[in-house]
Amino acid sequence: MVPRRARGGGGWRMMTTVPDQRPAEIVPTERPGAFVLRMDGHDQSHVDLDDPARLDFDYVRRIGDVLDTWGEPGAPVRVLHVGGAAMTLPRYVAHTRPRSAQIVLEPAAEVTELVRRELPLPRQSGIKVRPVDGRSGLDAVRDDSVDLLVVDAFAEGRVPGSLVTVECAASYSRVLEADGLLLLNLTDRAPFAWTRRVVAAVRTVLPALMLSAEPATLRGRRPGNLLLVAGRSAVPVAALRGRATSSPAPYRVLDGAQVSDTVGGGRAFTDADAERSPAQE
Repeated sequence: MVPRRARGGGGWRMMTTVPDQRPAEIVPTERPGAFVLRMDGHDQSHVDLDDPARLDFDYVRRIGDVLDTWGEPGAPVRVLHVGGAAMTLPRYVAHTRPRSAQIVLEPAAEVTELVRRELPLPRQSGIKVRPVDGRSGLDAVRDDSVDLLVVDAFAEGRVPGSLVTVECAASYSRVLEADGLLLLNLTDRAPFAWTRRVVAAVRTVLPALMLSAEPATLRGRRPGNLLLVAGRSAVPVAALRGRATSSPAPYRVLDGAQVSDTVGGGRAFTDADAERSPAQE
């Protein structure tokens, strides 16, 4: 890994070369103190060093809404992140829920090194990064030790198939507390054949479901991010619907019955036939 500086896009860029991949870049935005991490040619994370509560990507804002509604507002939580990139959501939790214990499973050690150097984490943030993939990292997590499990992981712009199978869902359920929630960021487009199979896999162990997405994605006008939230007995549908209507980028929240109607009926993925999410080009 050889870091280098390059000019372009109105300012400097920090880059790190990962073998057999396009370089990871940290690109400044028009907003002072704000940066985008670009990986495999995709904008992966937005970080505002001066305002960690600012979540610029719409789907990340939706994840933040769920994080805010769990338990007592502002109280510390135990969060496991599968996928870290520039650590946008871990920074958000550290800012909005001080003293939270957070573990990030991020296999791209070179990217983590670049982020730590150029976009350093706050001191005493409680964020611990482990250089392992999601499945390997989950195996090392104790049973019933996590309140919120955020899966926001991509490889070449697609969700890895290994993270959406029945077997992986069982690992998610194992590490979650009784009232814990799984937040799974998916990418797909209508008629959502891939998402239907993911929903079927998650539902085998976490039957309480809700899903949020932009209206245009649900109507089949364009591909997009679908945030699946799952628990053993309850998910915060009412609270999220309130947030959805007042959001700067309004979105729809589907309850369990609507999830079944919209993205139900699939055959669950297993490790034997796993598929990564469809390409969004």
